[in-house]
This record gives sequence, C-alpha cells and structure tokens, in this order.
Amino acid sequence: MDPTERFVLASASPRRKDLLAQLGLRFTVAAADIDETPMAGEIASDYVLRLAVEKARTVATRHPDAWVLAADTTVALGSELLGKPRDAAEARRMIGRLSGRVHEVFTGIAVAGRARDAQVVRTQVTFRTLSPDEIAWYADTGEPLDKAGAYAIQGKGGFLVQGIDGSHSNVVGLPLGETLALLKRVGMPLPWTEGRR
Repeated sequence: MDPTERFVLASASPRRKDLLAQLGLRFTVAAADIDETPMAGEIASDYVLRLAVEKARTVATRHPDAWVLAADTTVALGSELLGKPRDAAEARRMIGRLSGRVHEVFTGIAVAGRARDAQVVRTQVTFRTLSPDEIAWYADTGEPLDKAGAYAIQGKGGFLVQGIDGSHSNVVGLPLGETLALLKRVGMPLPWTEGRR
C-alpha cells in the first residue's frame, strides 16, 4: 500500500493539514460531510468529541485499511459554543464578547479505520482588553470568517491574545502532542519509529 494511503486526514482544514505536514507525516486528505449542528444542551467537550468520531468513522468507510484521523474544534465562553461567524458583523460581536476575558478551546481528535480511539483536549485562552477600533479592524480583515471563535492565533489574531494555558497548536486546530500520542496508541508507525520494529 502507498504510504500516503495508510494515513488519511478526514478534514478540509488547511491548518490541520499544515500542522501534520510539519511533522513529516505523509497522508491523503478526505473531508467528511456531516451535520455539525450542536445537540440541545450539548457541552463543548461532548460536541467536539462526537463530531470528531463521526467524521473519522464516515471517512473510514471509504478507507477501511487506513488510519483515519479527524478533529473538530470549538470555542466555549462559559457554556456557550462560539462557532464560525457568518460575517464581519458577527465576528465583531464575538471578539467583543471575548475581549478581556478567559475562554476555552476544545478539540476532539479521533482515529478510525484500522483502529479506534478518541479524546478531547482543552486549552484556556485569555484575551487582552480590546478597543472598539481594534475589534473592528480585525473583523474587517476577513481572517475571522472561517475560524471558530472568530480569530486565528497563528495569524493576525495573535495580537488579541494575552496568554494561554495549555496546547498552543490546539488553539490553531490540532493539538500536536496529544495527536501523536493518540496515533502511537493505535499502532500507527510514525516517522521516527518506522524501520525500528
């Protein structure tokens, strides 16, 4: 089997693709088309875990002989889930609500196909107290529009953040340390283990 066919990323996210590629992992991309509507009363950790597992299992039906990795990330302000804003106006509202406050970023990661395992990673993020002009400028850059919570810590949105407690790559969209540990648990060969078995 082609090495790139042994490992499939079930995500269309360019951020997740870039993070995995930085580690020297070879993979193909096959996005999962599922309903991502939260269930009534569903908390952030349950929501991202459910979606990650569903994405992984959906793509694994097309790639049963591969390790299929999926992930889903959301931002939680208290019990409220902040998904991707529909437009700049909604982005301004979200960023304004996060200003000067602590919120949490949850990512569910799941493997299906050759093996199954899943977990949730949580990171606390503190925003600076932002001026209305800063909020409006950032929202109008367009960067927030495809980001949970309406910001990208790895992009221009890095200036919004005062501090984080936990995995930085989790806030980008894929907690690398935890993902590698998950892949190791399910027995997937990693670049530094191949040829040593």
